[in-house]
Amino acid sequence: MLFETIKLALQSIRRNALRSFLTVLGVIIGVGAVIAMVTIGNGTTAKVTADLAKLGSNLLFVAPGQFGPGRASSDAKPFNARDIDALRGQLGGVRAVAPVAQKSVTVVYGAESRNTVVTGTDNDYFVTQDWMLTAGRSFLDGEVRAGRAACVIGETVREELFGRADPIGQNIRVQNVSCEVIGLLEVKGQSSFGTDQDDTILVPIRAFHRRIAGNTDVARIYVSAQDGVDTAKVQADIERLLRERRNISRGEEDDFSVRDMKQIVQTAAGATAMLTGLLGAVAAVSLLVGGIGIMNIMLVSVTERTREIGIRLAIGAVESQVLLQFLVEAVVLSLFGGLIGVLVGLALAGLGTASLEVPFLVEPTIILIAFGFSALVGVVFGYFPARRAARLDPIEALRRE
Repeated sequence: MLFETIKLALQSIRRNALRSFLTVLGVIIGVGAVIAMVTIGNGTTAKVTADLAKLGSNLLFVAPGQFGPGRASSDAKPFNARDIDALRGQLGGVRAVAPVAQKSVTVVYGAESRNTVVTGTDNDYFVTQDWMLTAGRSFLDGEVRAGRAACVIGETVREELFGRADPIGQNIRVQNVSCEVIGLLEVKGQSSFGTDQDDTILVPIRAFHRRIAGNTDVARIYVSAQDGVDTAKVQADIERLLRERRNISRGEEDDFSVRDMKQIVQTAAGATAMLTGLLGAVAAVSLLVGGIGIMNIMLVSVTERTREIGIRLAIGAVESQVLLQFLVEAVVLSLFGGLIGVLVGLALAGLGTASLEVPFLVEPTIILIAFGFSALVGVVFGYFPARRAARLDPIEALRRE
């Protein structure tokens, strides 16, 4: 019985192939959009999380000022070298403490020049950022103490200034300072925020202060906790020590902020996941539009086939059989739309993830939910036309031309 009903439904769909396709177009768009949006969103979340995780799950960022409206870091007193020494000497469970001071400068080598960011720091920076060298060496202790003009450059700077030539041992002009290139950083590529991480130059912090910045300010501090150490405890210790050093009384708000990389990763992942859900919900509206289209066409179909329905009822068909016939036809239409929508969605997701350079992460649950929802659309929006067909009066139906 069910097989015959499905066969009749397929025959009806084939008789009006173009109309049937246009009917399920809304379902195709809805299912495809949901799958594409969720897949691209999952890939973006994974990319952001992976990029942030490269900085280390046990990393903490310390900066002057507080985050939020009206709490600009520029209003807070910057850190200095004594703060770095205090953190290194009095914190337990810490692997590295790196000072960071930055300035945008013009660098020149021969006839080539480039605007880039120079960072004043020391060897702990390589530890906190988990950044290795592909050539040359890091700073010597004597270079850091004396503030010698030595520098480690990123791959983008090397390409722009030196091309294929070996930069190690060459001198470049950083602002107005002649600086010897002693090392080359490994390639990190684009960050999740679209910045080129390889477009950078590292110099000893004292050389930066004396010869480039003209002050002793430290804009940020990176603290890397040892493996197995609770970063929450390290964060509390940093806050306690800096409050003491910056003479902040009990009850007063901190004029600095300490952020745990774990919290940043969770916040970023939560934000992208929320955006993905929102986009998926917006795309799901197309499924409702597609369902209304199915109901509309099925009502038209009932009107067109009134005489056929009357004949079936007159020769012995019962209401439940007519109801099932039109209901199955609506469900088959929506399932066809769901199947095509899944294929379209995966194709769009593949193109989207490739263009955005994010992982292609297919979530089977979303595919099943979207496909199942398309079937539900067929049942819900096909029931009213099917019920209307089943309740036709056979005599009145046979009179209809």
